[in-house]
Amino acid sequence: MSTVLITGASGGIGYELAKLFARDRHNLVLVARSADKLGQVAAELQALGVTVKTIPLDLTDPPAPKFLFDQLQREGTSVEILVNNAGFGAFGEFAQMPEEEIHGQIQLNIAALTELTRLFLAPMVARRSGRIMNVASTAAFQPGPLMAVYYATKAYVLSFSEAIANELRDSGVTVTCFCPGATLTGFAQRAGTEGSRLMKQFGAMSAEKVALDGYRALMAGRTLAISGAHNWVVAQSTRFSPRKMVTAVSRWVVEKAGS
Repeated sequence: MSTVLITGASGGIGYELAKLFARDRHNLVLVARSADKLGQVAAELQALGVTVKTIPLDLTDPPAPKFLFDQLQREGTSVEILVNNAGFGAFGEFAQMPEEEIHGQIQLNIAALTELTRLFLAPMVARRSGRIMNVASTAAFQPGPLMAVYYATKAYVLSFSEAIANELRDSGVTVTCFCPGATLTGFAQRAGTEGSRLMKQFGAMSAEKVALDGYRALMAGRTLAISGAHNWVVAQSTRFSPRKMVTAVSRWVVEKAGS
């Protein structure tokens, strides 16, 4: 049995991915802020006959990634698959956004993801075997007025992941950048976008379906995967449209329905 580390595993896409890995007999290390939610997930998945270790941890704390890696090293836990799923967004004009919201997004979506990738990649390269999935978003393909920092962090994840996937092409380690669109999770509530046109008029995919798309892409070693055919079309269209138009449409979509 291989061991899979999933961040942001207490709900949404992370939880659904954990179920998929457990059903295929992978042991799990699950990381999230809520010890109670992790405990509930662990109890459910252990019934499938796999080992589930939970580590309550706030990855917006800069020392957290190294703490996590060191703890698993001390325990002799070898991570064969890393899923960097934890992330959050915040709605609002950048000039009015609280400092902690700005820094928190950058720390979790960029810094923690990068540091976890660096730490767990080295043993994978040494073994010449491993898989990493960095969860970005279709937000990675365009600027995002009213969610400027979130969209920018996901653009980083996309660029970073594609670059290191190329560097690792002969290493035995694969890197997959997974880009979901709007998904029915707690993300929109946390971000303040529940009333946006994206959620109200365009609709969202189920976390179960999105996780299955990501799981299949990861296990196939694909470098880039976009969940949902309509999301793929939208992501590709940004390459050929005028940038000002792309930015204006991006704002319109994330604004409150009826505004």
